[in-house]
Amino acid sequence: MTTLAPGRRNGDGGAARAGAASGAGTGTPTGARTGTPTGAGAGSPAGVGALLRGWREERRVSQLELALRADSSARHISFVETGRAKPSEEFVLKLAEHLDVPVRERNALLLAAGYAPRFPQTPLDDPAMGALRAGVEQLLQGYEPYPALVVDAAYQVLAANRGIAMLLDGLPEHLLAPPLNAMRVVLHPEGLAPRIRNLREWRGHLLHQMERQIALQRSPALRALYEEVAAYPVGDPGEDAAADGQVPHFALPLRIEHEGRVLSFVSSISTFNTPMDVTVAELAIETLLPADPATVKYLQTKG
Repeated sequence: MTTLAPGRRNGDGGAARAGAASGAGTGTPTGARTGTPTGAGAGSPAGVGALLRGWREERRVSQLELALRADSSARHISFVETGRAKPSEEFVLKLAEHLDVPVRERNALLLAAGYAPRFPQTPLDDPAMGALRAGVEQLLQGYEPYPALVVDAAYQVLAANRGIAMLLDGLPEHLLAPPLNAMRVVLHPEGLAPRIRNLREWRGHLLHQMERQIALQRSPALRALYEEVAAYPVGDPGEDAAADGQVPHFALPLRIEHEGRVLSFVSSISTFNTPMDVTVAELAIETLLPADPATVKYLQTKG
C-alpha cells in the first residue's frame, strides 16, 4: 500500500504511488496559494483591506452581510477594506472564517495585516504527523477491497490502497510515475478514460468539481491542471453507454471496465474538520463505494 510519506513506492508493487505532490508537493501541498504579499501593501491596513475586499467580492457577499455575520458594522468593514482602520489579528481571522478563505490564504491575510502566520505547514513525513499518517493509512487499508485514495489540493495522489492499484493496472508508466495526479490519470486518453463507460457524465462532474475549487482557492496550478485535462479529447457519445440494469439514483455512478466487467461506484470525499495546519487543510480522502451487488461480489473475490 502506498504510504503518506513522500516519494515511497507502493509496497506491493501496485501502480498507485505517493509522488512529489493535490490537488491541489508531498508534505508541502502546491494547491491554493497566491503568494506572500510584498511591496508597500505588505503589513499595512490598505494591503489587507484590498485582499479582504477581493475575497468578499469573490464570495458575492455585501459589506452589510459580512458585518452581520462577523458581529460588526458595514461602516467598520468599509474602513478596513479602504485602509482607514487596522483590523486586529482576531478580526482578520473572523472575517476569513466567514468568507470561507482557505487556511493557506488566511496566513497571507495575516501577513498583509502585519501579523505572524497562524497556521503552520508541516510536511507529511514530519514526526509530528505520525498519528495522522497512521490513522489515514489504517483507514485506507481498512476500506479494502474497495478503492480509496488521499489527494492534496492539486489532486496529487499522496496515498492509495490496493483497490486503486487494481483500477490503475495496465496504464502506461508515464501516467503512473510520481507525481501521480488523480485528475490526469482519470481523464487522459491513455489513462482510465477509455475504460469509463459514462465518460461524458463523469468528466463533466470532475470538471465542475475543479471549477468550484478554483473559485475557492485562486490556485494558478489548479487552473493550469484544469485547462490541461479539459482539453483532452473525449470519445464518441456512443462510448458513454447507458448502465445495464438499475442505476442508483442517489448519486452519479462511476461505471468503469475492469477485466471484461463493468464495475459501478459512487464517490465520497472527506476532509478534516477545522484544520489548524495548511497541509492537513489541503488533504482530501476519496472513497469509492460499490453501487451494485455485482461490484461488491467482484471486489470481494479480488480482495
